[in-house]
Amino acid sequence: MHRIPGRRTRRGVCLGLTCLGLLAPLAAQEPKLRDTLKGHTDGVNSVAFSPDGRTLASASDDGTMRLWDVATGKESRRLKDSGVVLSVVFSPDGKTLASGSTATGEDADLKLWDVATGTLVRRFRGHSSDITSVAFSPNGKTLASGSLDWSIRVWDVATGKNTAVFEGNCPVLSLAFDPKGKLLAYGSTAGNFAVFDLGTGKRTATLNDGTTADARNAHTKGRLYVAFSPDGTTLASGSEDRTIRLWNVATGKVVSILKGHMDAVTSVAFSPDGKTLASGSFDKTVRLWDVAAGKEQVTLKGHTGVVSSVGFRPDGKLLASGSDDKTIKLWDVPAAKQVNK
Repeated sequence: MHRIPGRRTRRGVCLGLTCLGLLAPLAAQEPKLRDTLKGHTDGVNSVAFSPDGRTLASASDDGTMRLWDVATGKESRRLKDSGVVLSVVFSPDGKTLASGSTATGEDADLKLWDVATGTLVRRFRGHSSDITSVAFSPNGKTLASGSLDWSIRVWDVATGKNTAVFEGNCPVLSLAFDPKGKLLAYGSTAGNFAVFDLGTGKRTATLNDGTTADARNAHTKGRLYVAFSPDGTTLASGSEDRTIRLWNVATGKVVSILKGHMDAVTSVAFSPDGKTLASGSFDKTVRLWDVAAGKEQVTLKGHTGVVSSVGFRPDGKLLASGSDDKTIKLWDVPAAKQVNK
């Protein structure tokens, strides 16, 4: 994921129970802080788990990407970039790390790194401004990048060729492939977002633009961050208006509006089973939501800065959150979905 441009300087998401006997079991089910990873010397912009869940990657304003051993909380490798690193993601086989960064010359480079050796494998050039988000397709053959230059570029991983360019309606902040790899969604600084069909190259939906059938339920402010549910039927969008919308991908209608954050939402991520949504915010909290009920489950506190990125481990039992406070927190969430039951 990624940080909101313009909000911080840089170049360019109890049930009223009074019986003590009932409160104790409820508290016992709440997610627990497992570890705080320290080492970055500036804010953390993005976090991503490896497919096997053993490694966590982080990207920072300090110009580095760091790989962390999840079991020990120790840094296992450090990768150095020439600019501020805004987004990182692992390939589906876990062998490669993709990163997007700020522009340090005429172009902004999308880079591929060998996870085992830490060496730079390939540069993808074409963007003219900061690359805010990167995403691998589910089969790992395609890589997408979104930029403040208003474009989304699609790349062939094997050849490094730019196979498609989609124009956004303003600077792009976030990207997400659907589980089948057929659709690509983006969120923008203007508060609009769209879904593209990669097969036809056509825009299949433009949501939150004031013209959809469900425009009355649209976000009221800009800067949107998006994520597909694991089954591909729902798209979550977090906004500067402090809310999260859950959209039906097929109809373009809002299913739920999640309210609770006290400031802009900077990141959203579904759990692997699709039952829980995690969100990060400028209010320095991480919140977990029951997707089916459209209700908040629990608020996780501990960061002293903006929570810029959240992500679940593939088994859904661990959540990572990166922050402007230069740290990453790991939260055990084995029973998070049961908190409000």
